[in-house]
Amino acid sequence: MSVTYLEAIRAAQEKALTDDPRVFIYGQDVGAFGGAFKATKNLAAEFPGRVMDAPLSEDAIVGLAVGAAIEGARPIVEMQFADFSTVGFNQIVNQAATLYYRTEIPCPIVVRLPSGGTLGAGPFHSQSMEAVYAHYPGLVVMTPATVEDAYSMMLEAVAIDDPVIFCEHKLLYYHLKADKLPDTAQPVGKARIARAGRDATVVTYSAMLHESLQAAEDLVEDGWQIEVIDLRTVKPLDTDTILASVARTGRLLVVGEAWPWGGVNAEVISRVATEGFGLLDAAPMRLNARDTPVPYHPDLWAAHRPTASVIAARLRQLLTQ
Repeated sequence: MSVTYLEAIRAAQEKALTDDPRVFIYGQDVGAFGGAFKATKNLAAEFPGRVMDAPLSEDAIVGLAVGAAIEGARPIVEMQFADFSTVGFNQIVNQAATLYYRTEIPCPIVVRLPSGGTLGAGPFHSQSMEAVYAHYPGLVVMTPATVEDAYSMMLEAVAIDDPVIFCEHKLLYYHLKADKLPDTAQPVGKARIARAGRDATVVTYSAMLHESLQAAEDLVEDGWQIEVIDLRTVKPLDTDTILASVARTGRLLVVGEAWPWGGVNAEVISRVATEGFGLLDAAPMRLNARDTPVPYHPDLWAAHRPTASVIAARLRQLLTQ
């Protein structure tokens, strides 16, 4: 029996509630309705009083979670869409992120952000917010790209004492599957080599991992072997694994779904350029979504984000430099 990415997130929350009485879930319609995407389906009945519906105020939702964390709880907050977290931005970056620095009191909250674009979702339900939150000291930003990581990283997020922004990609919810849930996990902040190669390195995360893996497979016919790195967390960022890969391949392409300005891709290239410039045989490249709001129309949306064919074309350009 297979497990979907969404089911893995639900299962991890169920296990966290079972294992630790300090854990509770708070968000809009997470109770009897089971959440906007059913990530908390039936959990309210299974754990009475610990899976609670919140008012339509992201600011209040995060504020309550911070206060509960101060008193020793370990809240999991669900935002219906990552885009809506901007309404709770002050509480996340000015309160949760700085709490330990100011008071030496931990703030172990998890803010779940259903992230990224899906067909027809448009500009208000499609944003990738990981780089925004990675900018702020005190926050851990997770970007699981596999069913296994969706499960294990959610459990890690609940267990650590720092506030965690958990960016789960909506496009992966239903179609990405695994045979079973994992028994072990890589540590937080450690990237994974998803595909070994010798000719170029692709650094990516979240849903773009799967587009990048398909591009790498497409280039096998041309005789190229592409190494693909899944960052898993964008903060902390595993620079060592990236540099070790570039040392083997000499070429770097960074792929992300977020907008280009001030993003994760730019940070990766900056670190390689400053810490591993001599490893490069060609100028590093990056691919992002286009620098426009995310469009509604299916054709425009398909052209807005990097796809396997676009990634493959950019890799061919990089490999011939």
